[in-house]
Amino acid sequence: MQPSKRNTAPTRNDGRLVIHFDYDCFYASVFEAENPALKSLPLAVQQKQIIVTCNYEARRRGLHKLQLVRDAKRMCPEVIIVLGEDISRFRDASKELYGFLRDFSWNGKVERLGFDEVWMDVTDMVDYNMELLNSNDLAHSFFQLDRSEPTHGFSFDASASAGHTFPNVSMIANTSATRVNGGLGLRLRLGSHLAMYLRHQLEQEKGYTSTVGISTTKLISKLVGGLNKPKGQTTLLPPYQMNTEGGPESNVMTFIDSHEIGKIPGIGFKLAQKLREHVLERAPAFDDGLVYGGTRERVSVRDVRTKKDMCPELLEKLLIGPGSPHGIGYRIWCLLHGVDESEVKQARPVPRQISIEDSYIRLDTIDEILKELKMLSRSLIARMRLDLTDDEDYDIPLLSNDNDAVSKFHDARCNTVNRKWLAHPRTLRLTTRPRQPPNPDGTRTRSFKRISHSVPMPTFVLALTDSVEALAERLVHETLIPMFRKLHPEKAGWNLSLVNVAVTNMAETAGESRTADGRDIGKMFKLQEDVLKDFTIDDYEGLLSDGQAKVSSSKSAYSAVDTGAETNSLEDLRHPAQYQTVVDGAEWDDEEDGVDTGLVCQSCGALVPSFAILAHQRFHALGD
Repeated sequence: MQPSKRNTAPTRNDGRLVIHFDYDCFYASVFEAENPALKSLPLAVQQKQIIVTCNYEARRRGLHKLQLVRDAKRMCPEVIIVLGEDISRFRDASKELYGFLRDFSWNGKVERLGFDEVWMDVTDMVDYNMELLNSNDLAHSFFQLDRSEPTHGFSFDASASAGHTFPNVSMIANTSATRVNGGLGLRLRLGSHLAMYLRHQLEQEKGYTSTVGISTTKLISKLVGGLNKPKGQTTLLPPYQMNTEGGPESNVMTFIDSHEIGKIPGIGFKLAQKLREHVLERAPAFDDGLVYGGTRERVSVRDVRTKKDMCPELLEKLLIGPGSPHGIGYRIWCLLHGVDESEVKQARPVPRQISIEDSYIRLDTIDEILKELKMLSRSLIARMRLDLTDDEDYDIPLLSNDNDAVSKFHDARCNTVNRKWLAHPRTLRLTTRPRQPPNPDGTRTRSFKRISHSVPMPTFVLALTDSVEALAERLVHETLIPMFRKLHPEKAGWNLSLVNVAVTNMAETAGESRTADGRDIGKMFKLQEDVLKDFTIDDYEGLLSDGQAKVSSSKSAYSAVDTGAETNSLEDLRHPAQYQTVVDGAEWDDEEDGVDTGLVCQSCGALVPSFAILAHQRFHALGD
């Protein structure tokens, strides 16, 4: 609910406990997990001619992200550089670590951001263990990890926080802050000990270290976790509420006010530029000093929040534009006060979209476009088969030192025919980022503007029996090139710095997931078969002129014993022609021995009395 008065601070709701995990130097850590000997050596991961990440041993020697490879080698000749162009190993490692953390959750609210970040909402776990505390002996507490197993957990000291805190002071159970916040301080301490336990388990069991933040929202937990890198954790201590007359300052406001406006999650590059321009009352000097995540011309959250007349209404006027959601002004106003009501999302069985992209120094010929689109299409289709098909029968060699084994594993997963789609995308999207033409003085205006075109997903891409290579070739020529011509109708002259191919608008197929759009008909038939298997029809007296027949409802015995029935007694029940197209084209003929015992199914050879034709049809519909 939006505030009714201008400059009114948004209301805080600090009833949740959220832990944010950020794996340290993730790409480098994946290689270190495969080869632990690399941990003590300077290691850098290369994509194109750029160092995308490096371990802390390399950082101690002056290397850093987004550094040119040639500069890294000159600065640290002994650096070990590994190629990270194939990101499948990083994706699989990320999935494994995510699943490891999710197994500890009670409510399933575990959300992944990219490959190396995870949020966990542990409110239910903390609240449950709050009830178990002995307030007279907090130092000897026990955190229960399983409701049904009281001995499954760990001992801890609930009188102090685990790890670092902001502000950097130890917290005692009976401080005024704890009493004022109605136990928030104690709940945060429990959250900090749970985070410490999970961090240590992640390192001991999987070999990955992480940096962790503990607070009551996704926003603050993510930001506060970055204070003590690497391999550390930080809890933001109360009070969280805004300062009232004579009351203590809000630690949330003290913490968030110092951040550069472009470093706040939820405030993207364009919004940050508009806010900088409003505070500076001129265009920010963007081109003169770009740095990672912001500009050299620093504008803090406090600068924006305390700017004259700043309020949700003014923010709405400043930030509204094509495609902007209604209420963007109030949403940003909340972020400026450290208020974030977004929920930690429960795990999804399939991703919302799959996106493959690459960047280029210059991409300006049709031959180069074809080459890059084929490469991106191959990666996209392989990703779809890995992420959107059932792979429960595969053991992933994530930490194997045998690269050939890993490669063969991925080939098998991508090309197997014994698979089924968990979801299929409805939409295919092509995105490019053209460079701006040079200015009269020879300079070029920096631009991150992308243009996109979407079409319905071609169904042939979902054919699991065809090779990835063949499908990619067809996708490029039949679909992506026409889409590219829509974006760039001119025959030549484009200068692209980025191309992205993505599938989105996922439709989950039959399954048990609550987000699935379809029903699993196979399971329905199986259930029906299980229910009916114990029923046997024994007595047909009155149906036929003489004799009896026994028919089992099991798959193997839709056969009839000799009824001894006269030919004309079955004539009214037979009508063979009407069944010929019902049971997979099976033809039905009379027995050749002159005794009319029923009908013979040419499909399976079973002898079937006329009255059992419908039952036999159902059997074939279920599958042999």
